[in-house]
Amino acid sequence: MVGLLEESVSSGVGRRLEREQRFYEDRLVFESDETWIEICSSDEAPTGCTAGPRDSANVLALVQERVVVPDIIAAYELVPSILDPEGFEDEVAAGFESGRFGDYTPDQAQIEWRAWFSLTFLRSPASSIPEIAGIRTAILGSAWLVLITIGFAVPVGVGAAIYLVEFAKPNRFTNIIQTNINNLAGVPSIIYGMLGLAILVRVLEPITSGSLFGYSGADNGRTVLSAGITLGLLTLPVVIISAQEALKAVPDSLRAAGMALGATRWQTVRSQILPIAFPGILTGTILSVARAIGETAPLILVGAASFITVDPSGPFSKFTALPIQIFQWTSFPQVEFQHLAAAASIALLLLLLTLNAAAVILRNRYSRRAQ
Repeated sequence: MVGLLEESVSSGVGRRLEREQRFYEDRLVFESDETWIEICSSDEAPTGCTAGPRDSANVLALVQERVVVPDIIAAYELVPSILDPEGFEDEVAAGFESGRFGDYTPDQAQIEWRAWFSLTFLRSPASSIPEIAGIRTAILGSAWLVLITIGFAVPVGVGAAIYLVEFAKPNRFTNIIQTNINNLAGVPSIIYGMLGLAILVRVLEPITSGSLFGYSGADNGRTVLSAGITLGLLTLPVVIISAQEALKAVPDSLRAAGMALGATRWQTVRSQILPIAFPGILTGTILSVARAIGETAPLILVGAASFITVDPSGPFSKFTALPIQIFQWTSFPQVEFQHLAAAASIALLLLLLTLNAAAVILRNRYSRRAQ
């Protein structure tokens, strides 16, 4: 079975599989001995260097996944298949008569229901074969982007809002800052992508690529860190404005009461103002991050990979995201990839609905606590 796998998969896929787990204990199939010794002696040695060889069941599963893959010679969409179920059978029969399906015969074909959106689709990496392609790598890339975006935008945005509302005196300087924040909230996302490309990817490449910290996984600054900070800059004005509105909604009587009891301004803000404003701040933050998840243009400019099968392992990794994966699949002429794009769009919509629902639930919960 290993020989069948060796004949059927590319050398790159074979090397990746062997680095995950070896096929034999005493010899290599896809890697040379010199390369294997070199990668196993590095600081980031793959799991295949220490793990035992694959058993027969594991190899059989790989053969079934990589080799024994049924070809989809025709696909019918959901609505027409319900309204006109016989139309698909007529189309397939006409395809065999015209030679559209090549050497396949009607005896080799089987009509079956295929749900493109499934658990396997969510757990599988991207592939050039639509039957086994999935969005696991894109989901993990989007998760890393969300974490970095929140880690950058929330502290900076909430801190700026607290300063402007609670500490800064109204003057020409603060008016200019406030005007710029309002204007930045309406700047097209592609402008932020150009900013990320010029500053984060090129100027700050030693930092965003990880080379300054001894990380050698990325060749340039086109990493998930650059993309996450770019999306953080995109959402920052919205976070600041929503936090400002939440802070302004707190009655001034609470501020006066805190000052009357001898508390400093910061003690009043920390103990009285922020707990009451927290539901509004949290809601605005989640909604702004939900907007950032669906952005495509900034990620394309910053350098998101259109096809990648390796899951991101850290902020200095190459990455892709759900919007990029959807955009890539819609550009393919094969109808199967367009179905995959539709399934990935459903996954993205479910993620956005989950975030919006979380914003409502958390706002209601913390509002009751504040009361």
